[in-house]
Amino acid sequence: MLEPAADGRVYRMQRRIRLADTSASGRLRLDAAARYVQDIATDDVADAGMDDGDHVWIVRRAVVEVRSPFQADTAVRVATWSGGLGARWATRRTSIDGDAGGHIEAETLWAFVHAETLKLARLPPAYHAVYGDAVRDATVSGKLRLPQHPPEDARRVEWPLRVTDIDILGHVNNAVYWEAVESELVAADGFHGGAVVEYRQPVDLQTEVVLRVQERASGFLMWFVADGAVAAVAQVNGVEPPG
Repeated sequence: MLEPAADGRVYRMQRRIRLADTSASGRLRLDAAARYVQDIATDDVADAGMDDGDHVWIVRRAVVEVRSPFQADTAVRVATWSGGLGARWATRRTSIDGDAGGHIEAETLWAFVHAETLKLARLPPAYHAVYGDAVRDATVSGKLRLPQHPPEDARRVEWPLRVTDIDILGHVNNAVYWEAVESELVAADGFHGGAVVEYRQPVDLQTEVVLRVQERASGFLMWFVADGAVAAVAQVNGVEPPG
């Protein structure tokens, strides 16, 4: 995870941690952190004058590292900057700091697509002028890394979709997938580790989704199977066994 370039753009915001952002113990949930990451990215692009109305950014991979758990925090400072640009891709770094010591670092891979067709589009030169960095830009790839298919013995979990899961693009919003990850962290309120979600194909409200979960020594893998095809994959490390 790269720090900001010496002369690079950094966009910042502050916000309160609201009741709907926390677990029963007061821990900032991963889906809330994903919304912070999503919101500040949108605000940054708008503030930079890069929102042309014809294109949108869609998350393909989100990596979250909980370096210090959020427990007593009531507000956060969020900062975001470019991690690099590709021809049709970009990575973005986001740092979330709580007012009581909570600390999350995140890196997201975004695809630049046409708003109507959702087909990949080439980044205009203006993006490189605002966010570009020759060293970082050379390493950006859209390749996904997590195992695509669940093993036969992976546990099955029903995951009914709700109208409120759908965003303006007509698909399940990327932060909603983190709610499913949170459902496996119920017994791990001291979670202090890393998690990745990779998004392979969009899911709409009419899709039947089943989760397949494989436990590991310190975490788990989770596949979102939508009408028989894997739509997303999550991996979580650093979960301490209950008790």
